[in-house]
Amino acid sequence: MALLNFRKKVDETVGVNPHLEAFLDGYSIEVMPRTAEKVEDFTALLPKGTRVYIAHIEGTPIEDMVATAKRLSENGYPVMPHFPARIIKDAATLENWIAMYQGEAGVDQALLLAGGVANPHGDFHSSMQLLENGAFDRAGFKRLHVAGHPEGNKDIDPKGGTAMVDEALRWKQKFSETTDADMALATQFAFEAGPIIEWADSLKEAGITIPIHIGIAGPAKLQTMIKFAIACGVGPSLKVLQKRAKDVTKLLLPFEPTTVLTELAAHKAAHPDSNIERVHFFPLGGIKTNATWAIEHGGASAVPAAQGT
Repeated sequence: MALLNFRKKVDETVGVNPHLEAFLDGYSIEVMPRTAEKVEDFTALLPKGTRVYIAHIEGTPIEDMVATAKRLSENGYPVMPHFPARIIKDAATLENWIAMYQGEAGVDQALLLAGGVANPHGDFHSSMQLLENGAFDRAGFKRLHVAGHPEGNKDIDPKGGTAMVDEALRWKQKFSETTDADMALATQFAFEAGPIIEWADSLKEAGITIPIHIGIAGPAKLQTMIKFAIACGVGPSLKVLQKRAKDVTKLLLPFEPTTVLTELAAHKAAHPDSNIERVHFFPLGGIKTNATWAIEHGGASAVPAAQGT
């Protein structure tokens, strides 16, 4: 109730862009076990029904991941844990993780990705291998997300370009047509709307119809944003941050995603059939900061579980 009252107060006092409000409806957000521990009450920050991804960083015990999933699930949030292929030793480990998540936290959705590890710990090195294994389908998972890269990925295409990324997307498109699970692309974050829209349109033209949940970096200090952007391999849109960094008076101020999201929201309103479907937040400046920004801009209404996509 407090969350809804705050939303109503914001709407009445500062006004909310209706296109942005609609675009933020049903947004998702990412946490890690160690950051989740610092949040006393998720229900005071996130609307019920918000999909929460749990990032699995190398070295994090699976028990900590499952405990975080259980807590969030019990608080009313659909949980989507990461399954990074390169830190999963073998098929038995994969099936054990799935069983733990299902048995203890009722998880029925997952984000499958290669993972930022140079040397695989075992038999898997790509999300395609995890999909091909069939363990998620056998377990009855209802939703499977895979990674998307609007600005390419140098880990996949070290010489530049998008040839390998595009080939992987074509494979995933074919898989999406055979699995019972709903699929979506959850993308790396970027800072310019134009290239994101061009990338999404190019996928559609190529017959890649998997819906896109576009990754957006939540509000954070500019220095923090630049550090994460470089570490995560953000491409040409990094220039948006670099241009702002030339103004030393802005270095310690938060960089907010208002511009890029407002432009994407306007595009979605003008092109309702766009394959850009939802927003996924990376809370680089903290979960509370990100959640507050979302509420202030209209993103406080959750999508009921039966309707969520």
